[in-house]
Order: sequence, then C-alpha cells, then structure tokens
Amino acid sequence: METDVLGPPYERHTIDLGTDDEGAVVATLIRRRGDTPSRRAVLYVHGFVDYFFQTHLADFFVERGWDFYALDLRKYGRSLLAHQTPNFARSLTEYYPELDEAARIIREDDGHDQLLVAGHSTGGLITSLWSHSRHDQGIVDGLFLNSPFFDFNVPWLLRRPLMNVLGRTSGRNPYRVLPMSTLGLYGQSLHSDHRGEWTYDLAWKPLNGFPVRTGWLEAIRRGQARLRAGLAIDAPILVACSTRTFRGRSWHEDVRLSDSVLDVDHIVRWAPRLGPRVTIARFDGGMHDLTLSGKDVRTELFQELGRWVDAFVPPKGTPEIAVPPAPEDKADVGAP
Repeated sequence: METDVLGPPYERHTIDLGTDDEGAVVATLIRRRGDTPSRRAVLYVHGFVDYFFQTHLADFFVERGWDFYALDLRKYGRSLLAHQTPNFARSLTEYYPELDEAARIIREDDGHDQLLVAGHSTGGLITSLWSHSRHDQGIVDGLFLNSPFFDFNVPWLLRRPLMNVLGRTSGRNPYRVLPMSTLGLYGQSLHSDHRGEWTYDLAWKPLNGFPVRTGWLEAIRRGQARLRAGLAIDAPILVACSTRTFRGRSWHEDVRLSDSVLDVDHIVRWAPRLGPRVTIARFDGGMHDLTLSGKDVRTELFQELGRWVDAFVPPKGTPEIAVPPAPEDKADVGAP
C-alpha cells in the first residue's frame, strides 16, 4: 500500500492484471481503515466514466465501524494507463479478476470476515453478475446497488432490435465510436466548476464522458440480458434509485432532482431478477449517483442504508431473531 491521491488516511495498492491487446493492465484498490480494528469491510465499485472520489461515503461506513475499500477497475481513474482506451471492455467478465483479488486481499490479507459490496451504475451491473458467479463461495455478505445499470435509457426499438444488430457487428471493429448522446447535463449538475457542488478530476471523469464504442456496448448488452434472465445471488440486496427520470436535452433545474442518465422504472422492473432477497428503496429528488444528490436526499439515503445494513448485514455472531413456535408445534407439546 502507498498513499493515495486523496491523501491520508487513504492508501492504494496496484493490482497487476497482466496484458491484453493494448498492453499492460492494472486495477487499483483504495483503502481507508477506521481508528478501531474491524472485521467488517465495504468494497465500492464505481460506474461508467467514473472513479472513486466520494469520500463522504467512506466517512459514513468508517464511522459505523467498517473498513472502507474502493476499486478503480481496469482502464478507469487511477488504473487508466496512457496506452489504453478509457473505460473499454469486451466483456464484463474481464473485471472478475480484479474483483476476485480485491476480495482476497480484504478477506485474507487484511483479515475481514464480512464483506458488503457496493456498486454504482455500471458497477452495480458488474458486481451483480460477479456476485452471482461467486454465489456459493461465501464471498459477498450483502450487496448495495446505487442506481444500477440494468437497461439502456433509450426507446425499445433501439434498446432491443437495433442493439442486437450492433452487437453482431462489434466483433469486426470493437473500438468503433458510436454517435450516442453525451453525459454533459449530468456532468454539469455535479462538478463545482459548473452547476454542481463536487470537485473531482475531469481527466478521469470528463464532463461529457468518454466515447461509447461498439465492443463496450455489446459487453453491457450481454451482461444486462444475463441479469434480466434471472440471477441467484444468495446475499441480501438493497437496490436504491430516484423516483424520477429526466428526459430533457437542455439544462433544467430538474436535472438536480432526478436521474438524468438511466430510466429508474427499468431499475425497479429488473431488480427482483437479482435473487430472492431484494429490497427496493426510492428517493424523491435523487440524482443518478444518489450519494451525490442534494443534502436532504443524501441524509435520507444514508439513514435508509444504515437501517438496511443493521437489519440484513449485522455483525458476525449477532443472535438470530427469536421465532415463536408455530401453532402445530404448540399442539404437539400439549398432546398426551
């Protein structure tokens, strides 16, 4: 571990992932430990055109007795190398090695026996698929999904038939740039140099995003189709999103009060396909990244998240809730 760009108490560790068709590949695990040793840890995974900078999220967990970790995936943020295409992947399974290694470091090297995984947007889709693929290994104890990317926010004709056609052509030229709309309004709503309150590195999270390429689009499409077919995640899951979607093309104050990236109805529709224990929480006035919403929404989100964690991911050794005997059991006890 070395000191992270955020400064103390944040540390980072570079995970060597070998090479791909563009050259060397790495991921970056960021760590913030609490003042008191803990056996509980959170692993946060960012979204598309994103990286970890939300230190108030780490504050929330550390103050509740959790050690906090975040993973900048390959070709994102701290892990983006000069020779690489930003945020690109041909398959979402490409991210499994760094997730596996991050979980191993957290559990084996750093001695945690409880792991809550938190994923935002594309990170929510990736961590869902990864958690499903590792569901029988006791790695993930809980999953918190912040506006997960379960479907494309475009009309059905483009979302299904046309994307299927694009997917079939992606193998020939996976790096071809597609003329898709940018994230400009969302970027404006976040960054303090524009209409937002947050400061972050615009080289790693550009205002208008990075280009969307056919190979990445097909990777997302296949991952979403797998999720919609139904997963079997055996850990409790909290899916959180806004109550509203913003569909305008020019600036309006509603951008600050709604999800201007995804269709929130898609999130709610597909959340039950994750597994048998899914809780859905919606927040009026929430933005795409709920943790970057206005102060009142953030307060409500963290209160709800705290209650959910206490109920569904309690510390190891917490006594089970006492269940009263069923009527037939009482009858058996009283029988001669």
